[in-house]
Formats: sequence, C-alpha cells, structure tokens
Amino acid sequence: MKTKKRWIIIFLAPTVALFLIIYAIPLVMTFTTSLFDYRLYPKRFDFVGLANYIDLFTNNLTFLKGLLNTIIWILLQCSLHVALGLLLALVLYKKPFGWKFVRTAYMIPNIISNAAIAMIFLNIFNPTFGVLNSILKAIGLESLTRNWLFQNETAFISISFIWILFAGYTTTLILSEALSLDTSVIEATKIDGATNFQTDIFVIIPLLRRMIGTTMIMAASYMLQMFDLIYITTKGGPGTSTTNLPLLLYGVSTSENNYGYANTIGVIIILLGLICMLIITKFFKMNKTDY
Repeated sequence: MKTKKRWIIIFLAPTVALFLIIYAIPLVMTFTTSLFDYRLYPKRFDFVGLANYIDLFTNNLTFLKGLLNTIIWILLQCSLHVALGLLLALVLYKKPFGWKFVRTAYMIPNIISNAAIAMIFLNIFNPTFGVLNSILKAIGLESLTRNWLFQNETAFISISFIWILFAGYTTTLILSEALSLDTSVIEATKIDGATNFQTDIFVIIPLLRRMIGTTMIMAASYMLQMFDLIYITTKGGPGTSTTNLPLLLYGVSTSENNYGYANTIGVIIILLGLICMLIITKFFKMNKTDY
C-alpha cells in the first residue's frame, strides 16, 4: 500500500507542479497585485487596498460600458447561440439525409482562427465594396446600406452577428450526448402516443440538461475571453460601443502602464466567470443525476 501511494505521488507531482506554476501562483498574484498601484515605468508598487475596485465602479465609465457589453454578450451567447446549437442538434439527431455532411460543415467556422474570421467579416461589412452593402444595393435597398462596424447604431449588433450563428461546438457536443441516450426511454414515450415535438420537449431536452449547461458555461467563458476578433474589427469602437472587459484590460496594461489596475479588471473577469458557472450549474441542476 505504501509503495502504491509513493508511485501515485511521483506521477502526480509533475502535474501538480505545472498547475501551481502555470495557474495557481499567477492567479494568486493577480488577486494580490490588484490591491496595489503597480507600474513598471516609473517603477511603483504601492499598496492601495480596494481603491482600484472603487475607482472602477465609481469613476470609470469606460469600464462600466465594457462590463455591460460583456454581460449582454454572455446572455446572448448563452441564450440564442446555445438555443441555435440545441435546435440543430435535435434536427440532426433524427438523422435526416445528409446529416453527417451538415454536422461536419457546420464545424468549419469553429476551426478557423478568430483573426481569419475577423478579416472575412471586415470585408463583408466593408461600406464601399462589402458583400452586405452590395446585396442591399442590388435588390434596391441602398437606403439601408451602412458603415456597419463603425456606426454606433449598428456596430454592437454587427459584431454580435459574427459569432452568434457559429454554434458548431455546441451542436456537436449536444448531438453526441443525444446519440448516447438510452433509446428505450424515447421509444416508450412514442408507444404511449407522444408526438416528436412532445418527445423532444419533455424527454430528450431534460435528459440533455447537463450537456446544455456545459455548453452554456463554455459560451460564457468564450465571451469572457473574446479579444482578438473585436480588436481586429473595431478595436472597441466607435467610442466604447463594442468595448468589452478583455479589450479594456489590454488597453489599461499597455497604454496606461497600470498593471495593478489591469489586474483588477482581470479579477472582475474571473469573478464574473465564477458567477456565471454557479448560476448555470444551479439552474440546470448539473450536480444531480437523472435517476
């Protein structure tokens, strides 16, 4: 028994060491330095307590706008994005003609880098030669043409449209879970006279709740780390209409050389992620079994 424990410790030690070095220690440092006025040039490391947090929520309108945008994007991603993935997964679960092709094709945007997708949509939304404005002109709706990414009225919606329809991961994960369900339960409901719609709503979807919750957590996490796509397309503009917390963190740490303040925003991102995870886990009862 002692020999087994010794080998367990030996094999776990590298993993634990990597976790401490890569995740745990930097996380503790992030929380700690958020309590300091921490700058490199000129070098400063003065303890300020909760002053950074108070300033964020009382004097920083850009942060409040970024926080609001981030929360709205999380809600959109966890509702519309996941709902679209769930709907497509339920359709593919029936195995219609060509369902394997559709499943594969729908994943393609998810394996392309965000930078490449951003460049594609920069061309689609281009006010002069973009695909969208060209189509509107061709069908006689030239009055609806816009500079989509650089007008306050359309920038947020346009940015949201870039990713909200690409629910490939959500569809694949929910579909794989659906295909692993016990078919006898579903067949029993059909024998009892349930329609396909009733079976989907009252049997299949409840059985998929943990996977739906998992994809919602993934969707929220994706929004909390969304940076490159927004940076390439709008850089948070016009004004602060498409600014989010990761973009704000980057700006504070680089242009303002204020790492303590930036880490305060980082802590807010971490706490927001934990809140989202706890709410989703509680709502979908992900810790409870179905039987």
